[in-house]
Amino acid sequence: MPLQHLEVINESDRHGTPTDDSHFKLVVVSETFTGKRLLQRHRLVNKALAELLAGPIHALALHTYSPDEWQQLNEVPASPACRGGSN
Repeated sequence: MPLQHLEVINESDRHGTPTDDSHFKLVVVSETFTGKRLLQRHRLVNKALAELLAGPIHALALHTYSPDEWQQLNEVPASPACRGGSN
């Protein structure tokens, strides 16, 4: 899948696990997502990351956009406050 933008943000410190890299936000922009529904986009990303997701990643927030959608948004969405962990 050709990417126009990829951003990996470690949010573990917001979830009470600052030394345990287990909570991430992933922003992916690809022409591949054009015309695809959210579930289809997430399945593509999950398939590409299957091996990594089988490991210590506890939470992965996916933000998937077509280039046109990203151009209109052009910023990383804020994450909600943590509702679990030690926070």
